[in-house]
Amino acid sequence: MVHPVAEADERSPFGGLTAEEYYARHGVTHTSSTFVNPRGLRIFTQRWVPSGDAPVLGAIAVVHGFTGESSWMVLLTAVHFAKQGFAVAAVDHQGHGFSEGLQAHIPDIGPVLDDCEAAFAPFRADHPPPLPCFLYGESLGGAIALLLHLRDKARWRDGAVLNGAMCGVSPRFKPPWPLEHLLWAAAAVAPTWHVAFTRGNIPGRSFKVGWKRALALASPRRTTAPPRAATALELLRVCRELQARFEEVELPLLAVHGGEDTVCDPACVEEMHRRAGSRDKTLRVYPGMWHQIVGEPEENVEEVFADVVGWLKARAAKAAAGAGGTQQQQQQHE
Repeated sequence: MVHPVAEADERSPFGGLTAEEYYARHGVTHTSSTFVNPRGLRIFTQRWVPSGDAPVLGAIAVVHGFTGESSWMVLLTAVHFAKQGFAVAAVDHQGHGFSEGLQAHIPDIGPVLDDCEAAFAPFRADHPPPLPCFLYGESLGGAIALLLHLRDKARWRDGAVLNGAMCGVSPRFKPPWPLEHLLWAAAAVAPTWHVAFTRGNIPGRSFKVGWKRALALASPRRTTAPPRAATALELLRVCRELQARFEEVELPLLAVHGGEDTVCDPACVEEMHRRAGSRDKTLRVYPGMWHQIVGEPEENVEEVFADVVGWLKARAAKAAAGAGGTQQQQQQHE
């Protein structure tokens, strides 16, 4: 099944359609809501579920990356999963998308994890076990997905797909020495100051196809400004924390990564895969591809997402078979 990005254009993820026309065309029901977190920020969430009476195969909690949002580019992948039979939910991090907060400012990842848990709790309640619930994270979202699992392994145990996961920032994206080592001083003095921490902006290094890069930049809620000092420092800290805890990762895992990703280092994902304690773990590094797989030529997009959807469906089928076996054993016992 073709990924919906093929129908987008450089101005809108919906192409020439309205949102209502778009969802009707793809057979997907869309809803959105908000909640106020303990810090007084209104956080935006949304869901996509298959229309009709077909049984849902599983639930997918989607986590977007830094400067991204659950709408626009990520929305297209959420619709793709819903068309394949999955219920999908996503949340905008503070300062991203339609959520409140200083734009693209994450000085502490802890509250972001809290918001994800608060957003996904009612979604999981609406799609409870034995239906499996998977995590899907892109870029920083991949790191957040791993941290959610490490925070509560009993809750997040069914599996995770990490797309271009931020397990380490690419050396080709970091600033020249010694700027990185002076970052702590900038964060202490002016935490919200935009620092020239990176070599180039994220969209320019992420989306290979020109019109897809233009589409990403067309979002009125996206910034191309350099990261704020405290945010940059926290992103590096998150990478160090994950790298120290790779062995603790235990859930089924699929990591897909562009071999020419100059934002998030493929070598760090390879190390994560090697050291992870998961019994079921798969790594696919695609030669020549960039950071954002959805920003690749269509044949590359189809190749990667065929792998992703195939992995999700196989684990969902295994969970369904296991649930059926458990029910049969209970009936026999009774």
